[in-house]
Amino acid sequence: MGYICHLRGTVLEKTPAGIVLECGGVGYALTVPLSTFDRLPATGQEASLEIHHLVREDDQLLFGFASERERTFFRALLGITGIGPKLALAVLSGLTPGELATAIAEGDVRRLSSISGVGKKTAERIIVELKDKIDPLEAMALRGKERGEAEAPPALRDAILSLVALGNKPDDARAMVQAAFEKNPKATVQELIRLALRK
Repeated sequence: MGYICHLRGTVLEKTPAGIVLECGGVGYALTVPLSTFDRLPATGQEASLEIHHLVREDDQLLFGFASERERTFFRALLGITGIGPKLALAVLSGLTPGELATAIAEGDVRRLSSISGVGKKTAERIIVELKDKIDPLEAMALRGKERGEAEAPPALRDAILSLVALGNKPDDARAMVQAAFEKNPKATVQELIRLALRK
């Protein structure tokens, strides 16, 4: 059986509860997280969305996402016991992909449990199930990209990753290495690590 994985069309209706996307004369009702809703164009304009097509015995549901990364997180969340589509959407509505990746990488239970519907046990389960799939440095780079920050030079990235491997939190490691880099932009990875650790 085939399934819908991508749709491009005109936004006919648009509310936080869901949208209707007209594609080739057919209107598709899609449920979207707030992170996607905020990035949708105005009614009457064209939108392109990645789709998760959920087929049940008595129903078919379509979920739309502004990026492949959001859809990947949605599917990963659905794979966790006790998390259904509604709660997975709530997680993606409460945190951007970069914030979610960082919270998981840092084991930040408080951040995750601050999302409506996510209790402490569910937050802990999300971290346990997904932490091995998250690269702390990639999570930090993704969050930086969402904030419009420039991509870090290779030496900077490698030094941050080394400090994270030594047990520092990604945000702390980034701040330490950034301060060292500003003092000596031509420093090697090893020099940046030494300068950062002196702090």
